[in-house]
Amino acid sequence: MPDISRIQLDTKRGDGALTRQEITDNIDLLLEVLPPRLRGSIEALGNLNDLIEVILDLGRQPEARFTRRFIYLSEEPVSREDIGYVLKRVGRFGGDNRAGIERTLHRISAIRNRAGEIIGLTCRVGRAVFGTIDIIRDVVEQEKSLLLLGRPGVGKTTMLREVARVLSDEFEKRVIIVDTSNEIAGDGDIPHPGIGRSRRMQVPIPARQADVMIEAVENHMPEVIVIDEIGTEAEANAARTIAERGVQLIGTAHGNTLDNLVLNPVLSDLVGGIQAVTLGDEEARKRGTQKTVLERKAPPTFDVVIEIKDKDTLAIHHDVAKTVDLLLRGVEPRPEIRVRGAGGEIKVVQEAGLPDDLDRVEVGGADPHTVPEGKPRFLRIFPYAVSHNKLSEAIEMSGVPAYVARDLGSADIILTLKGQYRKMPKRLREAEERGLPIHIIKSNTISQIMSFLRQKCDPGHEHDTGTGMGMGAGGGADEESALREAKEAVLRVSEQAQPVELRPQNAYIRKLQHELASSNNLRSVSIGVEPNRRVVIFSK
Repeated sequence: MPDISRIQLDTKRGDGALTRQEITDNIDLLLEVLPPRLRGSIEALGNLNDLIEVILDLGRQPEARFTRRFIYLSEEPVSREDIGYVLKRVGRFGGDNRAGIERTLHRISAIRNRAGEIIGLTCRVGRAVFGTIDIIRDVVEQEKSLLLLGRPGVGKTTMLREVARVLSDEFEKRVIIVDTSNEIAGDGDIPHPGIGRSRRMQVPIPARQADVMIEAVENHMPEVIVIDEIGTEAEANAARTIAERGVQLIGTAHGNTLDNLVLNPVLSDLVGGIQAVTLGDEEARKRGTQKTVLERKAPPTFDVVIEIKDKDTLAIHHDVAKTVDLLLRGVEPRPEIRVRGAGGEIKVVQEAGLPDDLDRVEVGGADPHTVPEGKPRFLRIFPYAVSHNKLSEAIEMSGVPAYVARDLGSADIILTLKGQYRKMPKRLREAEERGLPIHIIKSNTISQIMSFLRQKCDPGHEHDTGTGMGMGAGGGADEESALREAKEAVLRVSEQAQPVELRPQNAYIRKLQHELASSNNLRSVSIGVEPNRRVVIFSK
């Protein structure tokens, strides 16, 4: 079998300097823990550079999963003996049902039955990629706290590991990694060399992650703390405490985009948090707003948020405080979009910027709903006897500037069913007494909710009576013209190699535009927030 444990890729940075990207995966050590019959099948495949994981589920055929395909490794189903063979050769499983192989980054995750017996294993290939942070190296050098966001598997942990190595080795900083599942620095007591000179503190059980974060600061005097998967209120509070002590934080959190995080009640504190402020009658009349408005309640824990769209495409919010203030006012922020080309060159396909009339928004002021003329304002809808999930889905599909309010106090309007309004229960009476408008739909269906959203949020629009997926979110084209625009953009990008920004569309049409770009071997990314979220198509 060819040795692919170390791969070197020479690329050029945007400034013309030659950089080296080196990938280390120790895949031979992962193959050693698999049953011999499966190991031989994998070795026979040859090039395993894009192998992601090996799946062993009791009674099913074993699978090898690659980036864009999967292969059955045997006609014979996985037996208990096969699973037992692996269990004897990996580390101890923790409370999160994860184990590893000592001094590697490979992760073994278990599926148990109701009796607690392991009946399935996911053997995931771990790779250290040296050189992957060239695309954000200038941001890392600013010594600001960075938060990485992105879907699972997009490369957040890989980038986190490389940031730790660069800060500890090249900048000689005191870096401590709080490693909850041994995913950053590998299994065993000796950390993987991929973290450089960084020190690693292991977390005995996931519930103690916040405690270990505070312990790291109090006992070991770090300049930088690296933490993966901030997901609870306790961990968010610990992160704020660390930042307030002047320690640089590099972390990841659950969520794909910054605006997702702002609306997450558990994690919004990472970007400053949101509070409802009640104005007096005179002040509310003076500002022309509801009596209850939303404000950012504190400075953000993280100064910069980086959304990882894919391993070579990033959206960077350089000033989180201003960006969150804009989002609360319904004003669309403009992050910097960076792309790494096939040759390793770094391109900026969208410059960071703020609205030209930002002075009228008064970022950081008291009124988060005083928005510039022509800018969208998000409508806060409280559903009463209407499905929260269906309302959220309808908002996403229709692309209107709205979101689901958590309580009556933070709502602009109430959405309820005709039968409930006839009964007039206590909460609806309370809403009427507060002067909140109550809107009625006949039935608890997505089509009814979408019809209401379009009438309420875009009354001048001529709507179809179907599912609502055929209309653009920006008051523009139907599906046919939106795809025609995308096809024209594909031709322009193919001929001129320059990025083309499309008109705003709803989530369904954006998905079709992304698929069209991908089928033509081009890349694409969505930018902006609803209702002005749109696709940018560019070359690889």
